[in-house]
Amino acid sequence: MANNGPSWDGLLKWSLSHSDGASPSRPLSEEDRQWFMEAMQGHTIDSISRMKQISQIMKMPEQLLESQGVTIDDLEGMLDELQEHVESIDLANDLHSIGGLVPLLSYLKNSNAKIRAKAADVLTTVVQNNPRSQQLVMEANGFEPLLTNFITDPDIRVRTKALGAISSLIRHNQQGITAFRLANGYAGLRDALVSDTVRFQRKALNLIHYLLQESNSDCRIVRDLGFPRVMIHLASNQDLEVREFALRGLLELTREESDRNLDRADVNLRQLLEERTRRIIAMSEEDLCAAREERELVDILWTVCYDEPSLLRERGLVYLPCDDEMAPDVVRDRFEPPLRAWAARRDDEINEPPVPLLLGPAQ
Repeated sequence: MANNGPSWDGLLKWSLSHSDGASPSRPLSEEDRQWFMEAMQGHTIDSISRMKQISQIMKMPEQLLESQGVTIDDLEGMLDELQEHVESIDLANDLHSIGGLVPLLSYLKNSNAKIRAKAADVLTTVVQNNPRSQQLVMEANGFEPLLTNFITDPDIRVRTKALGAISSLIRHNQQGITAFRLANGYAGLRDALVSDTVRFQRKALNLIHYLLQESNSDCRIVRDLGFPRVMIHLASNQDLEVREFALRGLLELTREESDRNLDRADVNLRQLLEERTRRIIAMSEEDLCAAREERELVDILWTVCYDEPSLLRERGLVYLPCDDEMAPDVVRDRFEPPLRAWAARRDDEINEPPVPLLLGPAQ
């Protein structure tokens, strides 16, 4: 914190005087002063109260915060704390009712790139596997600033974090998926694929794979925008995850009935699969175990495209002894917090109709 730290006392006075639109003429009681100072010094307060306090700070103008000695590091720390609270799906849903969602969305337009990125990161946690918060964010017009940051922000970290938030916002959210299509979000994904930032590429490929799984009709959009050529190129990337996600996308295109979505006679596609096969054959035992999914994807793509067993299958490299354990679900393990994913599955189970009990003598 700058100098002797932010003047939280002055900030509280400003917040209380402006919360109801009145002028700052009401004197600040000693009780209010004590409450605020203890809160900002990290004393134990229940999560809802703490989230309300953070929400009040987020409503304050940047200039006022700066004049009171609040640094960017201070604000990042505050957002880090908010993110810890909204890890709870119940508290995430409470964020809007206590007046914190709209100020958080406003931070997506903050003048500092670090704050814009962190706000998107917090928002990712709020909406992940959380239909209620997804709906609230859509109703609060939170999709628009996220899309703007994803497509046009000059800071690549902001763009990457915004894409992560969009991916969580529209997943299992038909309204969000429709909004993404109408806003030409696929063009932004194409730009992400041709960037030189691996993390950005990974997130874009992951979202493409999900969208193609949700709707085969999107294969035509992907084809018309030239995605197959880019994904063929990325399937030779040095990063294992980029290669795997690119191969997944290509495989989704082959599952669409129209061969035009992925030209199976494309010389570049055949060269890619032949090159990946050669490199896999030359891998060490350790690398082969790490590349299990890539081995399977290359084998399936070759079989689907050319209607013959791949050389990997003939060499016995598709399944190895080290593959005895079930392969992890790469997308779920990387992009969904385990507890929240469990909660989402539990809700689905609760909503399932009960299985009828059949009574009668056994035959």
